[in-house]
Amino acid sequence: MIVTGAAGLLGNTVLRAAAARGLEPTAWLRGRAGERTLAGLDLPVVFADLAVDPLEKHLENAGIVVHCAARVEIGSTGAEASRRDNVLATARLASACRAVGALLIHISTVDTLAWGTREAPGDETPAAPHPRDTTYAATKRLAEAAVLAEMERGLAATIVHPGFLLGPWDWKPSSGRMLLAAVRGPVGIAPPGGNDFCHAGAVAEAILTLADRPPPSRRYVLSGEALTYAEAFRQMRRAAGRPPRVVEAPEALVRAAGWAGDLWGRISGREPALNGAAAEVACAPHHFSSARAIAEIGYRPRPAIEAMREAWTWFVQRGYA
Repeated sequence: MIVTGAAGLLGNTVLRAAAARGLEPTAWLRGRAGERTLAGLDLPVVFADLAVDPLEKHLENAGIVVHCAARVEIGSTGAEASRRDNVLATARLASACRAVGALLIHISTVDTLAWGTREAPGDETPAAPHPRDTTYAATKRLAEAAVLAEMERGLAATIVHPGFLLGPWDWKPSSGRMLLAAVRGPVGIAPPGGNDFCHAGAVAEAILTLADRPPPSRRYVLSGEALTYAEAFRQMRRAAGRPPRVVEAPEALVRAAGWAGDLWGRISGREPALNGAAAEVACAPHHFSSARAIAEIGYRPRPAIEAMREAWTWFVQRGYA
């Protein structure tokens, strides 16, 4: 088994879960800067760029490839780099997996699906492209299309759609930045939308189940606990031992801050994390059902507070907080 994106939260978690099962996985990194994320592991490592380097020679004996590598741009810029890292890299990897007969488990995102509410959550139904797409959602949708095209040519593959991931081994950090922001200061300030908060370890175990036996479906949502951001911020603060004081920011204020971020991005030439597209996402409900994965592959979501506690402990132990 090869795990691409081994330096990221989910890739690193899958790698460690596979190693704990005695599967002897191989870590795939773009460059040596990611080596520190393999601390405590004694595993083979491939250093190669999925978008430009020859791939088949690294995959010949892999059998299974878990493709976690991706560029996450929750904004409206960075299209060229995201197309390279999300679309071109995935298309080349899918083609190479088909050529050598390897099973591909492609890690996409719920952002490519039709969003739902807590009362009526979305499922594996793909969403059509729309003007409010972030660069991330748009390019991950194209990456899925590349995988599906190779599946029509004979590739064995499954597409996985995780929700908002939290847990230890978030080296960058990535989604854990929300946790760090929520516990900073005397009061947490939450946007008005909502999300499904997933334990990265539970998602990793489901991915390994998919690798162990052919699933009956092409796609699976691996979601988590449905919370408003205000509810999530309160849980995050409790997980960090902080008073659960949280204020929900008005939608108009969040959108205004996003517009200001867009303006600053045009002036500075660098889009900030708080931008118009990110504000749009933060103001909306963003909920999905994992019923198919629970029924067909035995996926077992874990409470969000467990992921938050484990992530916080890991951040504190490694000096992030």
